[in-house]
Amino acid sequence: MASLFAKVQKFAQSPQGRKLIGEATRKAQQAAQDPRNRERIEQVRRRFTGKP
Repeated sequence: MASLFAKVQKFAQSPQGRKLIGEATRKAQQAAQDPRNRERIEQVRRRFTGKP
């Protein structure tokens, strides 16, 4: 029986998996460009690092 990681890896290398990963990457990059999201990320980063 194939491990879960092996199944995920096989899917990620398939044409359907590559398409899905590409779409998710583009959406994440668009979200990262949004100033509101960038501020939220900064707030979380400051909270975990303890820097003002």
